[in-house]
Amino acid sequence: MNRYEEALERQRRFFDSGATLSPGFRRAALKRLADAMKVFEPKLLAALREDLGKSPFEAYATELGVVYEEIRELRAHVEGWMRPKPVRGPLTQFPCRCTVRPEPLGAVLILSPWNYPVQLTLAPLAAALAAGNCAVVKPSRYAARTAAVLEDMLRDAFPSGLVTVFQGGAEENRALLALPFDHIFFTGSPAVGRVVMEAAAKHLTPVTLELGGKSPCLIDETADIALAAQRIAWGKLLNAGQTCVAPDYVLIHETMLHSFVREYAAAVRRMYGEEPMQNPEYGKIINEKHMERLKGLLQRGTPVLGGTYSDRDRRIAPTVLTGVSWDSPVMQEEIFGPILPVLPYRSFSQALAEIRRRPKPLALYVFTQDAEHRRRALREVSFGGGCVNDVVVHLTNPRLPFGGVGESGMGAYHGKAGFLTFSHQKSVLDKSTRVDLPVRYPPYTGKLPLVRLLMR
Repeated sequence: MNRYEEALERQRRFFDSGATLSPGFRRAALKRLADAMKVFEPKLLAALREDLGKSPFEAYATELGVVYEEIRELRAHVEGWMRPKPVRGPLTQFPCRCTVRPEPLGAVLILSPWNYPVQLTLAPLAAALAAGNCAVVKPSRYAARTAAVLEDMLRDAFPSGLVTVFQGGAEENRALLALPFDHIFFTGSPAVGRVVMEAAAKHLTPVTLELGGKSPCLIDETADIALAAQRIAWGKLLNAGQTCVAPDYVLIHETMLHSFVREYAAAVRRMYGEEPMQNPEYGKIINEKHMERLKGLLQRGTPVLGGTYSDRDRRIAPTVLTGVSWDSPVMQEEIFGPILPVLPYRSFSQALAEIRRRPKPLALYVFTQDAEHRRRALREVSFGGGCVNDVVVHLTNPRLPFGGVGESGMGAYHGKAGFLTFSHQKSVLDKSTRVDLPVRYPPYTGKLPLVRLLMR
């Protein structure tokens, strides 16, 4: 038995002890997680600065603060969510009592990414603990400093039977995916998501896949262009564009193109100054591999803003590309960097059709003052989640389920959605022994009219 199998066996023993079943245990586990984060907060902020160049404000607002909110929501409601929910029984089974009883799945695997290594590790972990599970956590090796701090923090906070952390890369992922976990929660690219799903299928293990894709910003001629540019620039440049719900490209009415580029450039200057790459609040690209990929995307299209980079600092200037078509290389993959292609359209219907021709995005952002355009975009385009007249911030609300659809993912979490993701909804019909209606038993001669009456 290797160390991964031993860890899973240890967690199964802990789970089978029944320790995680009570609401008191779950609320205490969530409190321990929040308390550990507070103790390790300086180390987490320093690690995020080292790995991704995140300023303390951005690191807290987009990583730690989001998890604190998630934990508060889970602790406030987990006891109520755990209670059996009564549902009406069928007349044919009178008298009976029917309930839906949430129960934990068991031992779950959480594979987290490098771009938001605190938030995207601890938010699903909090949901798993709230639902009464044990968890094996595997952070990304790319954010190595943050992964090390997370391991120290979780080891201090929890017994290994409840939470275990493994470090490593693809080899460790393969070893973990070969095991029969009760659920796998993966955040990352669609390509790796397919690998995870294929491995899970060997054990019929259910999966939650939080993936990505090209999330469009749709701007019509009624939009407040200055405000739209400000908010899009903020969302695009968070974490240097390395955000799964970042605005990937802008689809804008042709009459608004030049004013948008002008306002976007002004917004960048207000936020990061004349030399954004010298600004300590502007993030860096995670590694040389992604740096080279992004530099390749800069070669196609016309940079009307930015277009420069620093290999030494692993930074790419905030860039806007025009002269881009749907066939351009920058439109063939999720950008995951501070490069924003801008494509004009002539009619709103045309714009919606172009979005629908492509894989369903993780997020859609619509900027408009036209109620009909708003209604059409939300009705006619399938997407994971999104905003009207803003970007990104929908994922900060723990009461909104967060997840993708189609190639952008399957399943959801945050708040109650996370609790349900890591729970099985067990259905129970409790039948009275005082009455036993004979209609269901053979012989059936002459009973069909009564059954029709009862079941219509």
